[in-house]
Amino acid sequence: MASNTAADDNEVAHEFGLVRVYKSGRVVRPFVAPPAAPGLDPATGVDSRDVHLGDYSARLYLPTSAATAAAKLPVIVYVHGGGFVAESVASPNGHRFLNSLAAACPALAVSVEYRLAPEHPLPAAYDDCVAALRWVLSGADPWVAAHGDLGRVFVAGDSAGANACHHLAIQPDAARLKGAVLIHPWFWGSEAVGEETRHPLARAMGGRLWMFACPGSTGVDDPRMNPLAPGAPGLETLACERVMVCTAEGDHLRWRGRAYAEAVTAARGGDGQGVELLETDGEGHVFHLVKPDCDKAKEMFDRIVAFVTAP
Repeated sequence: MASNTAADDNEVAHEFGLVRVYKSGRVVRPFVAPPAAPGLDPATGVDSRDVHLGDYSARLYLPTSAATAAAKLPVIVYVHGGGFVAESVASPNGHRFLNSLAAACPALAVSVEYRLAPEHPLPAAYDDCVAALRWVLSGADPWVAAHGDLGRVFVAGDSAGANACHHLAIQPDAARLKGAVLIHPWFWGSEAVGEETRHPLARAMGGRLWMFACPGSTGVDDPRMNPLAPGAPGLETLACERVMVCTAEGDHLRWRGRAYAEAVTAARGGDGQGVELLETDGEGHVFHLVKPDCDKAKEMFDRIVAFVTAP
């Protein structure tokens, strides 16, 4: 029995790059960087702290200038990516991005630390994000109460986090949001859109991680993975005034992001009002997190800041 247990602990049952699961049940996330601690960031003048809220937690970011600001700040509820199986609010690239975003707007940012699959299969992450948004809107946190303008609440996220932002905005009881920023959203579907691969095996591979994270799903045309699927909630019900979608030329998900932006535009009458699509040439998935100082990352960053600060 002991030898079998040892073998199971070294034999891989599931491998997705972001997460590896052994037959023993041991879970390893090979690319997890050392966590970034909260606290004052001297480069941006933004302070951050973690708040534990039961099943989930949140990291709040507040520019120190907010203490003397005449007006309250917009609030950005941010959901990190990682396929719902990896990353956290302490991931250094995301932590740096939110320090910079909170300073540049300026804004009060709330990054959601949701539960990860496979230990906590979906919909756990969705549930945590909904609970976090409701917590922010309640004004229960002293930073939010003192400095946040709850009439200007945005949801934003990258990859799986952008998928979760759609889920937040489509909730039947969702409060009216000022806007949603979906960066390289992780959507998929059984039928190809745009110039996506038509190869059946490649399309099936595109859904493997989704089915692993959400084993109770009906497949890649589950409305949570494919908002354009037949029977998905109508996009005219998105609970936000404005929507920004970012795509990247080297990202295989770019056609899905473009199709989403076009569908939201059509649902709003087809004139493009309140919908912004930013397509970046020559870059790949979440390039802005790994190359924040490149010109195209700076351009995307500036466009997001302008979207948040627009009247």
